[in-house]
Amino acid sequence: MGLDGGVAPSEQIAIGSIGVGPRGAAVMQGFLAHKDARIVAVCDLKKWVREGAQQVVHAHYGDKDCQAYEDYRALLEREDIDAVTIATTDHWHNTVAMAAARAGKDMYMEKPMGTSFEQAQALRKVIRQTGRVFQYGTQQRSDTKFCLASELALNDRMGPMKTIHVWSPASEAGGDPGLAPVPEGLDYDRWLGPAPFHPHTVDRTSNAHWWFITDYALGFIAGWGIHPLDIAVWGGGSRLLKGTVEVEGRGVIPTQGTHDTATDWDVTLRYSSGITMEFKGRLPTEWQARYPGAQDHGTVFEGSDGWIHVNRSVVNAEPEGLLHADFGPGDRLLAQSPGHARNTLDCIRSRTDPVSPIESAVWGEALCHISDIAIRLGRKLTWDLGAEQFVDDAEANARLRRPIREPYNEW
Repeated sequence: MGLDGGVAPSEQIAIGSIGVGPRGAAVMQGFLAHKDARIVAVCDLKKWVREGAQQVVHAHYGDKDCQAYEDYRALLEREDIDAVTIATTDHWHNTVAMAAARAGKDMYMEKPMGTSFEQAQALRKVIRQTGRVFQYGTQQRSDTKFCLASELALNDRMGPMKTIHVWSPASEAGGDPGLAPVPEGLDYDRWLGPAPFHPHTVDRTSNAHWWFITDYALGFIAGWGIHPLDIAVWGGGSRLLKGTVEVEGRGVIPTQGTHDTATDWDVTLRYSSGITMEFKGRLPTEWQARYPGAQDHGTVFEGSDGWIHVNRSVVNAEPEGLLHADFGPGDRLLAQSPGHARNTLDCIRSRTDPVSPIESAVWGEALCHISDIAIRLGRKLTWDLGAEQFVDDAEANARLRRPIREPYNEW
């Protein structure tokens, strides 16, 4: 400890924040709150964004020791940096994360994992090989409401599990296709990176729009849907990880503007374990009426004797007494987290898996991708959960991969 009760600099975890736009800045703030960590560098392709984040760090510490970088590779070369946060555009997530792991950095990476399932698999392989600590940005696992709901479901407190309802906000149509100058202070070719080249359009690089362009993201199927899907997997446990799952769905693909990710989707997944999952890009009226406090996102576990519903505001159940059930020695309990940033720092020190490790990240990511592929192909598919591929379906399996534009194949 320092003389003022703080943590000595030699004991602090030095962090570089890569991608410090709106979400990345919020993640960075989460680590600024902890005295045993220090943000020593920020990186963003947008000059005005990285300089703004640098000023925030300088103001927080009362010095000017935080260095700003345009290129994440230069940041990763610093041997004094222990860990990184990654909150770039989605299509850069995995490339940066793999480079960070190979550079010996632990990491907190925002969701989703990228634009193809192959990328998620590749990152998992690198994390395993390098032994780095990896925390995924599914921060609902650090909320006691979601932990309670998932533990109750995992132990079938509502009776044997039958159905899981999952919903999130839908993607949006729109996007102005009009050509526009590249903003000063942005390396646009590098912003595009591994994605196909397109001329710069009015709002292509805006956070409110690239989310919904398939070259850079899967839309809210992954960008928002991963949150309630992750809780479904957490509470479903091994019943959702073995055997096969039939998946079919529909959704609206916008045909006007630059946005082309599915909106208003409705996907059904039937597991060989007997559980059915319904995943929707909206809150159905009947679910809103049935589950008190239902919002635009949520997860419901239904069993033979009742249900458990959770979102970021409430956890409730029918019968209500389910929420007060005691857990015994034979019950399966989940990891407890004091907060995603705090949990990340603790696990960096202990070299243990965080509450949202790489394995669960890939499990949830798979559901996002197979749902999107089923919507786009418009037919029933069968996914082998162990082999991580579609059964006897070359067309569907081809969609698990995406070409990477040179020279940005930095895997």
